[in-house]
Amino acid sequence: MNNFIYDIPVKVYFGENQLCHLGEELKKYGSRVLLTYGGGSIKKIGLYDAVMSEMNKAGLEVFELSGIEPNPRIESVRKGAQMCKEHNIDVLLAVGGGSTLDATKFMAAGACVDHDPWDFFNEKWAPIEKALPIVTVLTLSATGSEMDSGGVISNLETRDKIGRMAQPMLPKVSFLDPTLTYSVSAYQTACGAADMMSHIFEVYFNMNQDLYMLDCFMEGMMKTIIKYTPIALKEPTNYEARANLMWTSSWAINGFIDGGKRQAWSCHPIEHELSAIYDITHGLGLAIITPRWLKYCLDETTVSKYVQWAVNVFNIDPSQEPMKIASQGIKKLEEFLFDTLGLQSTFTEVGIKQEDFPIMARKACRGKVLRGFKPLTQEDIEKIFEMCI
Repeated sequence: MNNFIYDIPVKVYFGENQLCHLGEELKKYGSRVLLTYGGGSIKKIGLYDAVMSEMNKAGLEVFELSGIEPNPRIESVRKGAQMCKEHNIDVLLAVGGGSTLDATKFMAAGACVDHDPWDFFNEKWAPIEKALPIVTVLTLSATGSEMDSGGVISNLETRDKIGRMAQPMLPKVSFLDPTLTYSVSAYQTACGAADMMSHIFEVYFNMNQDLYMLDCFMEGMMKTIIKYTPIALKEPTNYEARANLMWTSSWAINGFIDGGKRQAWSCHPIEHELSAIYDITHGLGLAIITPRWLKYCLDETTVSKYVQWAVNVFNIDPSQEPMKIASQGIKKLEEFLFDTLGLQSTFTEVGIKQEDFPIMARKACRGKVLRGFKPLTQEDIEKIFEMCI
């Protein structure tokens, strides 16, 4: 069992009608705000007006950057960082889902350096030692970016999608109102659930001896996602369902469940290569890959973890043979992702071509070995891709 440090000093306002605190929180960091958001859905649901009203009441000077893309682009990061410099921005306010939050984090970091923000991701791997303060208002339960220090940025020119974490990019304050997710489509709700589940899997499936308490916590979060996502799909304005999913999203990736684990992630770097080339929704890519990854990693050395998971999360009969229990657990997961949530289940359905498998697999493991739950070479990753056809 490893030692660890847990330090997530994000102040969270959770629940309805908490935006009345937005102005006072922003003013702690200055008076000039860069408001960032995506395609305009925040205007349709009245959130834009509510946010602007609170900032106007606080006497803040607001600059805007809209149009941040799903799978956010480095071009948006560059533009935001430049705006911060030109307008002497004091604090950034990201209003939206994970893409807006991720891009805003790197804008905040890019505003503090002289080099191109892509240097944070390319072979230079420039250090992130400082960032402007970030406040978030969340509209989608999925990535957990509202309570962690990381993000993922795409570069269409180089066909790269790369994630990075750095403590200076941790939001100072996050506003989590489940009612703001009422208008999220069934598809995006389902993709968000798949993303959350994958965040937990990346930590849970680990053969090291770790804290039993954290395994129980992760199993509880998985059961929460399985219970409440179908309710949210059927009843989009069910507050209990939306609240449970929103809080689970944050805790699935804010570092708490790691508990000193040192294992690299597997499904996320593999999926990043799909959306780098095909620009598919991240959660959908994870949904397609994850059950196949689980099947590929299942053997006599790993089966005990599958048994624990299948029995505790899906209530599979523990008296059966371990391999049978494990297979039934994976089948239950597939039923949840593809039948209950209605997500597409194959690469064929989403247009991913076999001819791109070698380059995607090579980039996923960086030409070496992806040392996750089970070490994966380029050949291993290509075989997982073939299972997804």
